[in-house]
Amino acid sequence: MTVKIGQSEPVPVIEVVNASKRYGDVVAVDGVSLQVQAGQIYALLGLNGAGKTTLIRMLLGMITPTEGSVSVLGARVSRGERAAWGRTGYLVEAPAAYPELTVRENLEVVRRLRRLPTRPAPGPVDAIIERLSLTSYADRRAQALSMGNLQRLALAKALVHAPELLILDEPVNGLDPAGVVEIRALLADLAREHGTTVLLSSHLLTEVARLATRIGILHHGRLLQELAASGLDQQLRRRLRVATRDDTKAHHVLSTRGYHPASDLVLTDDHAIEHPEQVATVLVKCGVPPVQLLVEEEDLETYFLRVVGADNA
Repeated sequence: MTVKIGQSEPVPVIEVVNASKRYGDVVAVDGVSLQVQAGQIYALLGLNGAGKTTLIRMLLGMITPTEGSVSVLGARVSRGERAAWGRTGYLVEAPAAYPELTVRENLEVVRRLRRLPTRPAPGPVDAIIERLSLTSYADRRAQALSMGNLQRLALAKALVHAPELLILDEPVNGLDPAGVVEIRALLADLAREHGTTVLLSSHLLTEVARLATRIGILHHGRLLQELAASGLDQQLRRRLRVATRDDTKAHHVLSTRGYHPASDLVLTDDHAIEHPEQVATVLVKCGVPPVQLLVEEEDLETYFLRVVGADNA
């Protein structure tokens, strides 16, 4: 859903401007600026301690920035300010539930707090129980749930009021692979069919790449990089791995023909990667035919570690 101020251009659903959070000498978030537009799925990636949860807690008004500002749904966030929270669903850190209450009773508490109707049938509680595959556990006490189903319950609580904005801290923690796929499909459907805006934090790069429309990499509290998920493939490095029966001679041949092979006959030259058949032709003509020519692409984990590693250097 688009957020507007008067007749002006739509403004971001989330806007963070030079936000920092310090605890004494520890800088948890360091000058972060970002925007999340309506309908986007924005993924914050980072190692443990990168500042993801601190930033999310600032977005939810649980803590205040030491410097800078945070706005959600067109309103500046301040501690204790609740104006936007009727339109927001969230999950922060470990899933919380009343252990003695059943799944249904936990969701009924949320329904009443948010003053949601029970009609027309199915009511919001029954609808979200079915959507999160909790029907078989609806009358089971929360204390008897597995970690994965506790996570489903927490997501159900965040979704029961059909929010415009979802802010989720590690939403697939504790889920098995089938559950991860299910939640990924659910979030994609909410964004695509209902225009729900999603900001999530995760360390699961492969899942994020399949889901997010935009990615931000957070490290040591700083936003190192932002990019559209559709452009991620262009950031992944490629290389041509060559193997012959005489790698020393092959290295010499390639070096004297304008290539720049590493000691293990790995080529990162764009021309070599795009035209491995020309590399093969050179080697064959010089009497060292290749027994392997393999174009390798950097995986997401390696790319992520390269980005944060450059920051450590």
